[in-house]
Amino acid sequence: MASEQLPGLDLQRVTAWLDENRPGLRSGPLDASAIAGGRSNLTYRLTDGEHSWALRRPPLGHVLPTAHDMTREYRVISALHASAVPVPEPVALCTDPDVLGEAFYVMGFVDGVVVDRPDLVPDTATAQRVTETLVDTLLALHAIDPEQIGLSGFGRPEGFLARQVSRWHKQFCSSVPDGNPLEARAVGALTEQLPTAGRAGIVHGDYRLTNVLFHPDLSRIDAVVDWEMATLGDPLADVGLLYVYHHLAGSNSAVMPNFPQAQGFLSAEQMVDRYAAASGVDVDGLDWYIAFGYFKLAVIAAGIHARFLQGKTVGTGFEVFGPIVDATLDSAIQRLGDK
Repeated sequence: MASEQLPGLDLQRVTAWLDENRPGLRSGPLDASAIAGGRSNLTYRLTDGEHSWALRRPPLGHVLPTAHDMTREYRVISALHASAVPVPEPVALCTDPDVLGEAFYVMGFVDGVVVDRPDLVPDTATAQRVTETLVDTLLALHAIDPEQIGLSGFGRPEGFLARQVSRWHKQFCSSVPDGNPLEARAVGALTEQLPTAGRAGIVHGDYRLTNVLFHPDLSRIDAVVDWEMATLGDPLADVGLLYVYHHLAGSNSAVMPNFPQAQGFLSAEQMVDRYAAASGVDVDGLDWYIAFGYFKLAVIAAGIHARFLQGKTVGTGFEVFGPIVDATLDSAIQRLGDK
């Protein structure tokens, strides 16, 4: 698709804005292409023929309240850029809706490998290392003191879990105004069994194998991406969701590609064990966080399905998200022991 026809991107306006805010950044005319993979925010690759950048903006059409916050994404990668957690280089943030209709930001383009198919990994030893590195990078993120990198006011850890359940329930209602009895049961069970949160830390909010970019030789992670849901709160929320993603990897390719343990990839349970052993965090109560992970995926799937029905999605494969909603809600309910 030609640059001038890319949905959600006006290259002429972006070029003018970049020239005003980062004069001298580009050395030639900009060209753009859509980067496949995301089901939510839209990402484009910009290039002047010599250098490349990535531009992130919210999705078209139905946007969930408080979601797709580009300012939050830009703030957290700016804070983490000099830390032990690899992130793309922040370049510029635009909050002027006259440019693209929504806030967006530009970051350095990381030409890494998204491990979204098991055949990209050559052997069992590499598969094990890839998934171990995924866990170790999450450990590095959760070990950071938010105050030390300027993120002390990035979120409100007190009452984090209760607020998360309420917020995601409201977002579900925004996508499904008529309600859903399974969703009501899931919210009731999550609220009734709400745990006492542990220590506060930086929460990525959507941490999984397909949200990191590996070095071409798969020896390390070069960038963690998709920080739109990042906040300060209970780090076990990331661990529970990571478990969910990799547990689903064996049964639902629309949510996560299949990464078989037989090919060397750590299972969801092994990932949790590695995290617990290295962090010393008690994961005996992880079932609640796993149930909340299923619930979050249901809300995300409902939002994607709503945009698909409105014809506001970019790319293919969105028709599968409708059935995921009830399936993941049911998994949340089962995990909490509500039969």
